Amino acid sequence: MRKRDDGRDPERRGAPEPIGKAVGDFLRESGLVARVERANVVVRWGELVGAPIAAVTVARTITDDGTLFVGVKTHSWMTELSMMERQLVGRLNTGLGRSEDQPLVRRIRWELQR
Repeated sequence: MRKRDDGRDPERRGAPEPIGKAVGDFLRESGLVARVERANVVVRWGELVGAPIAAVTVARTITDDGTLFVGVKTHSWMTELSMMERQLVGRLNTGLGRSEDQPLVRRIRWELQR
C-alpha cells in the first residue's frame, strides 16, 4: 500500500480517530507534554496534599527544573510545611505516577501570601 508524502495511509483518509489519541499525539509532537504535566501539579495540589494543607496554601507555579512555588497563609504554617517538604514532595510525585528516580517535583519553595 502506498503512503502519502505526509506519512498517512491514503486508505484511512477521513477515518475517525479517538480524541484522546489525537490530543496525546498533538502534545507529543508539539513538545507540550512536560508543560501539561507541570500544570497538572498546580491543578491537583489540593487533592494531592489533602484538605488541611490545601486550606492554608495555594500552588502557584512549577519551574522546568521541578521547583514548585506555593503560597502559604501564615509564618507558622510555612515553618510546619518546610519541615514536611520531603514527605510532600514524595506524596506529590507518587500521586502523579512518578518514580523516585524520575520526579516531576524536586523541591518546594514556600512564599508567604500577601
